[in-house]
Amino acid sequence: MRDARKISVASFASLAESLCDICHLFGERQWCLATSGNFSARLDSDHFMITQSGKDKSKLTPEDLMICNMQGRPEDRGLIPSAETALHLCLYHHDPDIGAVFHTHSATATALSRHADSAVAITGYEMQKAFAGIRSHETGLSVPVFDNTQDMAALAKNLEDCLGNSPSPAPGFLIRGHGLYAWGKDVTEAQRHLEAMEFLLSCVWHDRSATRQ
Repeated sequence: MRDARKISVASFASLAESLCDICHLFGERQWCLATSGNFSARLDSDHFMITQSGKDKSKLTPEDLMICNMQGRPEDRGLIPSAETALHLCLYHHDPDIGAVFHTHSATATALSRHADSAVAITGYEMQKAFAGIRSHETGLSVPVFDNTQDMAALAKNLEDCLGNSPSPAPGFLIRGHGLYAWGKDVTEAQRHLEAMEFLLSCVWHDRSATRQ
């Protein structure tokens, strides 16, 4: 089926392999247990690949990925994309330079999101320089926190409004009691951003725990 499209088999295969490797790594870190999480990457201006709904990310194969167009419609008949495809689409439409979007469910980031206000402030950590455009640990970051809902259209609208109004360069956000989203210009940058964000949110959690003692 894929060789009949303008998306080449080779380009799909290479990107799919990269996404699977990243999912396996994050699975080992217990960031996407019990089929949780979703991962996507832009293929061209009109299409992106995304994990199918209900797939175990720690054992992901290229056959567990599918192609959608930029209206969110599957190109693969009979396959069901992630239930949160609307959030990936929102990011791809917001910024054409975004090339990959990753969503994880680590215990620390999820717990922190339940105790945060509308955003998590991050400043003073050297790891902040892992984010594109950040040159100093003194650059403050604000990671938005959205209330969880099963209404993906409403959540995507909240995200769209926030992206249009936020001066923060942080390439990520939290969904309360749910998990973390992060993105980048390609899968390599998205992986770096997500790993840095997971680390920083863990630091914030430990800092808050130490303060309470």
